[in-house]
Amino acid sequence: MEITDTSDPSRVTIKLDFVKPLEGYNVAEFVLAPQGDSTSVAWTMDGPSPYVGKLIGVFVNMDTMIGKDFDTGLANLKGIAEK
Repeated sequence: MEITDTSDPSRVTIKLDFVKPLEGYNVAEFVLAPQGDSTSVAWTMDGPSPYVGKLIGVFVNMDTMIGKDFDTGLANLKGIAEK
């Protein structure tokens, strides 16, 4: 994991390289937007999808599988930010 770009105070871009269970090279981005007295955070992850990944995507809903991790991560971020 490597932070590759920031745009204070609205965006952080991270390069993510995975080895297991499947090799992958992705980019995650946090985009922050003020909303009144709070801040909205959008967390996305993009990267190439080789044949195996596309095949898995036919049978597995990746949003459902990874969405829980995004929700947990955003809840952790919220807890830290509100301290």
